[in-house]
Amino acid sequence: MREKHDFNASMNSVLTNQTVLITGAGIGIGFAIANALVQQGANVLLNDYDEELAKKAAEVIRQAGPGRCEACSGDASNVAFIEQMVETAVSTFGSLDIAIANAGITVFGDIFTTTPDAFQKIVDVNLRGSFFLAQLAASQMRKQGKGGSILFMSSVVGHQAHPGLPVYSMTKAGLEMLAKQLVIDFSPLGITVNAIAPGATLTERTLDDPTYIPIWSRITPMGRPATVEDIANAALFLVSPLSRHITGQSLVVDGGWTSISPPPV
Repeated sequence: MREKHDFNASMNSVLTNQTVLITGAGIGIGFAIANALVQQGANVLLNDYDEELAKKAAEVIRQAGPGRCEACSGDASNVAFIEQMVETAVSTFGSLDIAIANAGITVFGDIFTTTPDAFQKIVDVNLRGSFFLAQLAASQMRKQGKGGSILFMSSVVGHQAHPGLPVYSMTKAGLEMLAKQLVIDFSPLGITVNAIAPGATLTERTLDDPTYIPIWSRITPMGRPATVEDIANAALFLVSPLSRHITGQSLVVDGGWTSISPPPV
């Protein structure tokens, strides 16, 4: 008879005292990932552009323990600030083991209505911020000499076309290609790099739309949108040593939506 394996206990043991830097984590998916990591014993530097939101999120998460959580507010697309975050993580917790590029923005509009300013803003946060977080975090991990993990936050619209999101979808597909490309540079250092592509997910923003749950429940094969915990569980696996032979991959967490891809109408 096979011995029953306690996944939660294993996750806790491999993430205890790991230092994590996560961007855009004041609310939503980022907050859920940060909260889950701290509950598993990791120490988290939580970034959000909104200073008060970052402080409040870190304070709430600290109460979950047993790991630690500190706030670091600022623009996650600014390279000088990204460098500062990496330095803060190391000075606060002693190392940097995991970096999660969660910060991202969505601007709706077709190609005919997209302005240069809107285009640049999306690209700066979604691509520039993620690229340079990976660069600077991996540089720190290389100095430490013990490997690590980088995780990008993509989207199902990086796989399937969706009305009104030409720039956003382009950046999300770009992140998945970046994860593949960085395997070349990161693998010799023992650093894994992957992406998660969430589908429809219940967050503070989407819950403001009263039609969101009924529409996405109807068109999602599993019968409901994802919760933020569904995405956080996938993130915990991909940044832990339990997935140490998985790299350059994109994990779709969408209840089966991309298999059939009906539009949300």
